[in-house]
Amino acid sequence: MNFKNLREYLAWLYYQYLLITGIYVLEPWEKSIFNSILFSAIAMVVYTSYVFVPIHVRLALEFFLGIFGGQLESTMALMT
Repeated sequence: MNFKNLREYLAWLYYQYLLITGIYVLEPWEKSIFNSILFSAIAMVVYTSYVFVPIHVRLALEFFLGIFGGQLESTMALMT
């Protein structure tokens, strides 16, 4: 894919974004406010997922291992 095709494809994706969200009818300053709010919300979701999902997965793993009788590696290391 050469540069012109990539540029046209990105322009098409941006056009689809404008159509799907309906912001093509907004004025430029309204578009920038909408885009900054949307970007901020997406950034917060990504950051929160990066920080808190591993903690919740570890806690769920410990919970289910406790229910089904499995022992964690840290418990095994302390016993030996």
